[in-house]
Amino acid sequence: MSELATTSRRRILVVVAHPDDAEFICGGALSRWYREGHTIHFCLCTDGNHGSSDPEMTPERLVAIRQAEQRAAAAHVGAEVTFLNFVDSELEPTLDLRKAITREIRRFRPHIVLCQDPTLRYVDTYINHPDHRAAGEACLAAVMPSASTRLIFPELLVDNLEPHEVSEVLLMGTNSTDLWVPFEEVDMTSKLMALREHRSQLGDWEPIAMLQEWATSTAERARAAGIECTYAEGFKRIVLRNVDETLTQEAEAMAAEN
Repeated sequence: MSELATTSRRRILVVVAHPDDAEFICGGALSRWYREGHTIHFCLCTDGNHGSSDPEMTPERLVAIRQAEQRAAAAHVGAEVTFLNFVDSELEPTLDLRKAITREIRRFRPHIVLCQDPTLRYVDTYINHPDHRAAGEACLAAVMPSASTRLIFPELLVDNLEPHEVSEVLLMGTNSTDLWVPFEEVDMTSKLMALREHRSQLGDWEPIAMLQEWATSTAERARAAGIECTYAEGFKRIVLRNVDETLTQEAEAMAAEN
């Protein structure tokens, strides 16, 4: 499968563990979708307070720095950011985390949710951060059954957060890719500019060579699947509902209200 149909505007919720995760993994796709008119919102599970080895840095200062960096990065794709503020590097797929993500799903009411693949533990040259796995596991549990089931977390109803059914989930950082999203040079530039906002993490390192290598390598696999592109990012696609039918139902409901 090559890419998402883009005939109608979608609401896309990106749920990740840390500031900078989204920019590294799916920044090109997010740039493309933003250019196509889709609405994007970020949900950050941790506060990033442990992401430094600087002996002069404190967790309190780092939280403020990394949240400002993430807001600046998200602005490149027109997105606002919700911080759940769980402790960095101590994330677990608890009921509290599941409820917090459920709250964001019911509040933002996305058609598509992006999250990290909780099944990826390691590859030959990389061990996946345990926070990534925890965020992905909790997000999937929030999508199904919590967000769509009225009697789960009934306290959310007090805030008028009614159940919501997500149409699709896209898993990032996966070894089970079946969806490739091609993107253009303008999107690579946007991805790079967004990632550069995370100065506390990059320091003097220039990531462009690595980003281009990742995107061209993924594009090779996409071309092997019959998709012509120069750059691409890959996802595992889970289709829960027909998103076009969902959009039609939403339009009909709005028309009936008017």
